[in-house]
Amino acid sequence: METSDEEKNRPPGNESAEIERLKNELQREHDLYLRALADYENYRKRSDRERATAARSGKREVILSLLDLLDGFDLALRHMGDAPASITEGIDALHRKFLGLLQAQGVTPMRTVGETFDPQFHDAIGLVENEEVPPGRVAEEVQRGYRWGDEVLRPARVVVSSGAQPPVRDGGPVDGASGEPGGSPEE
Repeated sequence: METSDEEKNRPPGNESAEIERLKNELQREHDLYLRALADYENYRKRSDRERATAARSGKREVILSLLDLLDGFDLALRHMGDAPASITEGIDALHRKFLGLLQAQGVTPMRTVGETFDPQFHDAIGLVENEEVPPGRVAEEVQRGYRWGDEVLRPARVVVSSGAQPPVRDGGPVDGASGEPGGSPEE
């Protein structure tokens, strides 16, 4: 077995130092490889998230436009009045099909009338005295609200009940305890 000139000129004992240096260099290169692999994986995940967010945002805009069209159907159905039954049935069938299409995309109408007013789901456009609906509850829905999964796509535009107007006697509200005008029971 022949040895090269380089191996002959190398002082003994340096072999273990060279092996150690090569091991350290290999470890450093392996760490760089793992870091680059992790960076690429993070980049791929971030790109996928951004792409999904952009797609959802675009889809959201289209669905909001379709909700305006659905509002037109709702309005038309409310005002069909003396229209022939065939036209009413046709528009109603289109309305149901349109609602089914939106529901297949995860869009669902929100229940509002009689519910407690919640600014997260409702946009109050008025206040009305109503004996039948307790104060702070939705008395009337002016424009339907919709959810898209867990997200509020469009809040419902509603009129909120202030409750019944208190009875008035002799120009002032009637005191609940004594039945006398004005004052509180402690007076």
